[in-house]
Amino acid sequence: MTNPHEAARRGLPLLLLPVQTAVVAGLGLLVTGPLAHRWPLSAEDGVSRALAAHRTPVATALTEAASLLASTGSVIALTVLCAAALLVLPHVPRWREAAFLAVTVAAQSAVFLLVTLVVDRERPGVPHLDPAPPTSSFPSGHVGASVALFGGLAVLASRRLRGARRGLVVGLLLVIPLLVAASRVYRGMHHPSDVVVGLLNGACTLALVAAALLPGRREEAATPVTDPSAHGARRAVVVRHPHGCGDDTAARVRALLRDHGYAEQRWTETTAGDPSGGLASCLAGTEADLVVVCGGDGTVRACADVLAGTGTPLAIVPCGTGNLLARNLRLPTEPVAALREALNGQAAGLDVGRMEGDGIAPTRFAVMAGAGFDAAMVQDASARLKERLGWVAYAVSAVRHLGDTRMRLTIRLDGGEPLERRARMVVIGNVGTLQGGLPLLPEARPDSGRLEVVLLDPRGVTGWLAAAGYLASHVPGGRKRRAAGVAGERVPEAGERSLAHGALEYFGATRIDLDFARPQPRELDGDVFPAGTRLTAEVESGALRVYLPAPARALAPTDTGTPHREGALADAEVLTREEAPAATPARAPVPARAATPVGPDVPAQARAEGGAHGHRDARTAAK
Repeated sequence: MTNPHEAARRGLPLLLLPVQTAVVAGLGLLVTGPLAHRWPLSAEDGVSRALAAHRTPVATALTEAASLLASTGSVIALTVLCAAALLVLPHVPRWREAAFLAVTVAAQSAVFLLVTLVVDRERPGVPHLDPAPPTSSFPSGHVGASVALFGGLAVLASRRLRGARRGLVVGLLLVIPLLVAASRVYRGMHHPSDVVVGLLNGACTLALVAAALLPGRREEAATPVTDPSAHGARRAVVVRHPHGCGDDTAARVRALLRDHGYAEQRWTETTAGDPSGGLASCLAGTEADLVVVCGGDGTVRACADVLAGTGTPLAIVPCGTGNLLARNLRLPTEPVAALREALNGQAAGLDVGRMEGDGIAPTRFAVMAGAGFDAAMVQDASARLKERLGWVAYAVSAVRHLGDTRMRLTIRLDGGEPLERRARMVVIGNVGTLQGGLPLLPEARPDSGRLEVVLLDPRGVTGWLAAAGYLASHVPGGRKRRAAGVAGERVPEAGERSLAHGALEYFGATRIDLDFARPQPRELDGDVFPAGTRLTAEVESGALRVYLPAPARALAPTDTGTPHREGALADAEVLTREEAPAATPARAPVPARAATPVGPDVPAQARAEGGAHGHRDARTAAK
């Protein structure tokens, strides 16, 4: 069982096979019709006669072997043998590669047979050295089949081999279809144009099936196969969401872990009642070297709740609808590629949030928690739409809640004075970027030692447009505008416009207490919790160790010997691939600055500090 979204997206190139069939058939009708007596087609009979007149015993024997290698029986037997080898060799099964090879050969044959039903071309008028099947001479089936089989093997070899051996093997495999093409013309079985179109037909089929069934080179960069004994027998617990992580992905994860020395693997599946798959019981009494989570943000959250503070490292295989944590950590979107890069990287200590409230037992989250519009959107997203459209289903659900009533709430930061607010939603984030790179919480970083909060309170269509425009302007690659109150800028005075015409208000603290005037829907990392009137969130600094891609940057030590958080992660929009965090052994918690009050009696230095980490809005400044 494979991820339906992934399978549908990857299968799109196969829809071009009918187009390829129509194009090849059209070429055949031109070759046998209007262009038949034009050069160079008019010279083909002369080429066939010249070759037939100069045949030699050696050339005849060599071309017979090449022609036999590409015959129908030989191609079928070799395809079955190679596919079987891919499924039984060590460090396999490689189901995707085996399917790629078989589908390429079958698809090429289907295109060839359909074209011969439309195009009827006689074979060259010279003695034929091979039996002539009752099919059209156009295009060459032998040549197309040899490209599909040996070209497919060349593609697989180029992805698995390295150095001079790769060039040698790939070169030899690609020469075979050319030898087959020459042999078919020499033996009087095809015109030169037949074998040329046969080469094109096989190559196009190969490209389309590869695009559909094989991951891109960036996603599937070959990992050096290592001897597990070189690492020692390491133990991994793998938590798998059965619907998000299909059988093919699971098999590749299993093989990749084995290649990295995790010879002992314990697999467990999540259920509706236990989204962590019984991870706590799997870890009880054993010392796991790694926990691998194959699922979405909800599965990662449940496992992070178990692992936080234990020191056991976590590797993420993004197989969910949103995969927001993986996106913010700049992991590849392809599941196995994400695991490969993580295993080749280092473990870093990241923050988690600890949430509780009425009807919510203390639990941790790694991405975001929210109430109001945000939670209602998650709650009402159609399961069927999520299966078919992915995160777009949340956008569809959001439209239905644009007119929801604003909520009244009180927010208290690090035990400070309560602030009365009205808003449509409140989001507390450990990371801040949504799908499409939308920076809902631009200052949120998973190693900052604090949580960021945003209140969204747009008034009418103008307010929604202002909020959307402000956030869109901060998408990577878009036109940047720094928010008022960011460190180094002047904090807005009372009476000045707040962000997006008052639609957005930001806070930051290590502890956030929220009280709502009436029960509101609530969510944590995409999981919906019962409506309630209270939420309390507190950061647990560096509590979760997560494997992140290399190259990693070491934490700079301070004069006190305490790991220094500033710069541990990239300064740009949460984690760049070039600046991933380094391993952080037993990180000491770093106390975050409490929200600093802002007002006319506060010194300028404190006001700038409060703008960076406390209230960052004109209304808050006025308060």
